[in-house]
Amino acid sequence: MPSIKKLLQAAAGNAGESLYVEDVFSTYLYTGNGSTSGPTITTGLDYTGTDYDVMLWTKSRDTLDSHWIVDTVRGLNLNIGSNQTAAEANNDAFTGANGSYTIKKTFNQVNQSTKKYVSWTFRKAEKFFDVVTYTGTGSATTISHNLGAVPAVIIVKRTDTTADWQVYHASNTASPETDYLVLNTSASTADSNTRWNDTAPTDSVFTVGTEATVNASGGTYVAYLFASDAGGFGDDGSESIIKCGSFTAVANAATIYLGWEPQWIITKRVDGISNWQIVDMMRGFTSGVNTVDAFVSADTFDSETVTSVAGPNADGFFSQVATGNYIYIAIRRPMKTPESGTEVFAIDGLASGTAPDPWFISNFVTDMTFVKQPSFASGWLLGSRLTGIKVMSTNSTAAESDQSNQNWDYMNGVYDANATDSYLSWMFKRATGFFDVVAYTGTGVARTVNHNLGVAPELMIIKSRSAVSNWRTYNATNGNTKYMNLQDTDAALTDSTNWNNTSPTASVFTVGTNSNVNASAGNFVAYLFATLAGVSKVGSYTGTAADLNVDCGFSAGARFILIKRTDSTGDWYVYDSARGITSGNDPYLLLNSSAAEVTGTDYIDPLNAGFTVTSSAPAGLNASGGNYIFLAIA
Repeated sequence: MPSIKKLLQAAAGNAGESLYVEDVFSTYLYTGNGSTSGPTITTGLDYTGTDYDVMLWTKSRDTLDSHWIVDTVRGLNLNIGSNQTAAEANNDAFTGANGSYTIKKTFNQVNQSTKKYVSWTFRKAEKFFDVVTYTGTGSATTISHNLGAVPAVIIVKRTDTTADWQVYHASNTASPETDYLVLNTSASTADSNTRWNDTAPTDSVFTVGTEATVNASGGTYVAYLFASDAGGFGDDGSESIIKCGSFTAVANAATIYLGWEPQWIITKRVDGISNWQIVDMMRGFTSGVNTVDAFVSADTFDSETVTSVAGPNADGFFSQVATGNYIYIAIRRPMKTPESGTEVFAIDGLASGTAPDPWFISNFVTDMTFVKQPSFASGWLLGSRLTGIKVMSTNSTAAESDQSNQNWDYMNGVYDANATDSYLSWMFKRATGFFDVVAYTGTGVARTVNHNLGVAPELMIIKSRSAVSNWRTYNATNGNTKYMNLQDTDAALTDSTNWNNTSPTASVFTVGTNSNVNASAGNFVAYLFATLAGVSKVGSYTGTAADLNVDCGFSAGARFILIKRTDSTGDWYVYDSARGITSGNDPYLLLNSSAAEVTGTDYIDPLNAGFTVTSSAPAGLNASGGNYIFLAIA
């Protein structure tokens, strides 16, 4: 959380720091090494010096192996499988605390050499998740919990002997207290009041009946509790990060509104046979036509399946499951505001030697990248995690195409080792106040599109993914009546059909009837940028033909600069610190051209507060009286 917010909260007498979804939930991908000094799952969760309890749920992605669930309440040494009925086993495969857990065994379920795994970590937190253990009595009884909200989902497993997993879901049927689902099977909802004793849970207790799977005398149990839409998170503690609900799919489709974009979802059909399917943004959870998702089923040994299942929207998700009634648990995507540019932007490449994996290292989860060979005449490749392995070129009007090397399956970068050392990658992370990516379907009529930038976008770049079209750009300096094309040199032009003469807000942007931004049934992607103090600056300046200092509010200069003249023709100039922003010559690229970089010119100089445009710069950068827009990142 930004320090200024901490200070403001302290001044206001706030009893505790704000929590965000990334403080209590994490998806971590790793490759097994088959060693007793195995990989370490670094969750990044917030513990602030206190040992909070967690549940770790791990699954092999490319082998037929059981799910592996441990928690710090029972002990990291005791595992159970969501797809199995067996009692807990003392396999002692994990060690660690406070968000870092090392795998110390070579079990295939968690650490087979070269095999891929996913691990989800849920931290106990009010209004999100709780872990409760209890001993059965054999008669209906209440069990205390600390969820701080009425549980919407309760998952119970008997741990001392063989037993099915029992699931209560508040949206299961009209009478969920008399119904249950079984996590380790694909069966539909069953009716029985012996599980929950026909009694709804409260914000302090839940009730178990006389059924041995939830309450045998002397039996030991663990219960995982999930809240729904209960608030408690974000800067002011009013935002929700989890929602448990239901939907009906008609003709194999449904759209579900959450109020935010999800990063993790589990769904189950309740009126028919179906698996418990789990998707997340790290393994492949994409939006748009012909995109695919990677899911594992909580009730099977099966390896990961890649197919069209669901996709995220800025305010929820869409489902492509068989017609029927379904329940779900959805967790919100990351929501923190970054404090430095290095948290959300990185440049890597050009190095020679053995290819790392990933090829381009960002040291953060990467959501969008530009890739180009600076020293060669080659097109730009722009892609995003949200759109999968599809890319488009900023210097071309062509629709998106496949790029199999663009692999997002990493915690710390993008692209697999089949890339070559002559490429450079400019990598961005989606973050509140800085940058967002939105995929949407056109309607042909003026409309608003939801986004999660959290502030009004100052620069928007929009392209049709499904058709040949222009790259339309909006910037706040030109206003909502004008546009420019990213792939050409034209000055700003007036046309009300792009933005419908409507400026974007902190929650939506508006597109008009123009086919470049809103063709009926067309698939589009929008890249949104804003000014964030100390991190990024979207701004403008007026040329002087003399040395001109551009103050971005930075302290150590800009690492990335994009500049475009708006009142006359001009290229989209790209400078970056990887290739050099120095007091001497600085190479530049043109985002609207496939040309190799131009060297031997000194048009930009470093400036701690931002950057300097020199007197030797051409009219495209510094004509006297010329108008320019820019994006700079610290």
